[in-house]
Amino acid sequence: MALFEEFSASYYVGQLYIESTDGEHAVMEQTQHEAANEQVYTTGRGVERVDHPLIVKLDDTHFPVFGAEDVPTDTLGLPDAVLEAIQVDAPPTLRSVLVAKAARAAQLLDWYTPYTVTESAVA
Repeated sequence: MALFEEFSASYYVGQLYIESTDGEHAVMEQTQHEAANEQVYTTGRGVERVDHPLIVKLDDTHFPVFGAEDVPTDTLGLPDAVLEAIQVDAPPTLRSVLVAKAARAAQLLDWYTPYTVTESAVA
């Protein structure tokens, strides 16, 4: 069963629990991250990487999500500064998240500056 389903020409949608993480980056469980990567970004032609960051949109904020071994399944771990910026007050909470399709992700990455957990990085 796919973690995300088609939502629009630019995004897939899915439901994930939003929790706090101690790291600097947004993370999700490694196996789910790879499966989502395969679903969203691979073409089915040849050998393809499945470790690219997923470009996720929560509310009005886009950010890269990396795979990690220590994250529960169906969970998106966010640094506290990101949780505050997107006003998630009482994690864990179940939320709809959008994952940018390959063309949209490439466009967003063209505009992307290195991810750091600061107010300006999530504004």
